[in-house]
Order: sequence, then structure tokens, then C-alpha cells
Amino acid sequence: TLGTQTDYRDGEAQTDPYSPEYVVPSGSIPELLTLATLTWGRGLPAGLAEVEMIERVREKRAWEATLPAMDSASHIAKRRKMMEDMERKEWAFREQEIEKLQEVRLEVLKKLLRRREENQNELDAKRLDDHWQNHQKAKEEKIKKIQHDCALMLRKLIAKRKNVMGKLQRRGIIKEYTDFASQTYAPLSRIGYFPDNHSECYVVKNFYLNTFAGLCELEASLPDSITRIEIKAPKPKYTTTKTGFIKRSARLEVELAQVHQ
Repeated sequence: TLGTQTDYRDGEAQTDPYSPEYVVPSGSIPELLTLATLTWGRGLPAGLAEVEMIERVREKRAWEATLPAMDSASHIAKRRKMMEDMERKEWAFREQEIEKLQEVRLEVLKKLLRRREENQNELDAKRLDDHWQNHQKAKEEKIKKIQHDCALMLRKLIAKRKNVMGKLQRRGIIKEYTDFASQTYAPLSRIGYFPDNHSECYVVKNFYLNTFAGLCELEASLPDSITRIEIKAPKPKYTTTKTGFIKRSARLEVELAQVHQ
């Protein structure tokens, strides 16, 4: 009722089939010995090609048994003619095998060429896609530059339109200080002002905060109510009314405590 599991598959642990020792009686030629060249993994287990080869060998042995003896000139001529015919058949069979092998190689070559063509097409498509992406990026950058230049020229045209006649205008100081979006409050960096410069002017420097003597003087000037903290004890909550009834909130707290327990 128990099962086991090993670290190896059956295919990894399987060995070649066992071939026992054999003894050939004298005067006999077993047909099985003609297949001694077939081993496991090389012809065994036998397929269609091996079966055809075995049948062909049997036919050749049967044909050799029908050859006439070489005891006369007519028998020798007949034997030579039969051997020539058999040789032609073997050459024809060999040519068919070569043609089959060439067809198989041709199919393999076609598959390889088709695969190479597909890979080349994929590579070309990827290269074209990258090229198209680069063109798109260049196009977007060029469009952004054109839009930036257009906005710059529009600002220049608007500034020129405000002073078409070229008259000199005085500086409106009151207008600049009343408008919080003017150059006085929010200067632009493109006209040469950088807000990060001279930022130390906003640092608070106080005698009472940066020196020990100032801290002592500041502490001495403070009233005692600031340094001495008075804590008033909280008054207890009354759970009963003047008439002696328990409040609803007190009853709810008792019920919540019971539920919690």
C-alpha cells in the first residue's frame, strides 16, 4: 500500500537489453547471425527500413541458391548474365536510396532556408521599427523646438504691439508693487535673476536666540506662569442625576464593559 519515488526517471535508469551468449552448431548458419550488426539504438528496435533490408537479404540468398553451377560454358554465361542483371537491380535500388536521401536533405535545406528567411525578415522589421522610432523622436524634438520658437516670437510680437509708436514710457513703480505677479515680486531667471542666489539674506539672526547671554536674558524676562506648569486634576464624571437615576451614557458604558469581558 506504500509508494516510492526515486530521483531518476525510468528512461535514465533503463540499460540496454541483455544479449546472452550463444553457440553455433557446426554446419548451420542461423539467419539471426546476419543481423549481428544491428544493436540497440542502431537499428533496434527494428523499423520499416530494417524490415525491408532483412527481406532484401532473404531474396538475395534465395537468388544465390538458384545460380547454376560453373561446370560448363553455357552455365558460366548464364551465371554471368544473372549476376549482371542482379547488379543492375542493386544499382537501381542504390540510386533510389540516394534520391530519397537527397530529397530528405533537400527538405531539411528548405526548412533551414525558410527559417533563415523568417529570422532575416524579423531582423529587418526590427531594424525598420527602430529606424521609425528614431525618426519619430527627431520629429517630436523638432516640433517642440518649433513650438518653443513660436511662443518666443509671439511674446516678442506682443511686447512690440504694446509700444507700436516707439514712445518711451516711465516706470510705473506703484503699478509694479501693487501687482504681485510683476518683476518686483517674481523676477524671471531669463532676464538674469536667479532666486537661489543671496538666499542667506532671509536667515533670521537674533541676539536672544543665537547667544547664551541672550537666552539667559530672555529666560529671565519670562513670567513664572510660563516656566511653571500647573496641572488641574479633572473632575470626576457624575453618573447619576440629582434625583438619583443612572444616566443612559453610564448604562451604555457598563453594557460595553460586559460585552468586552
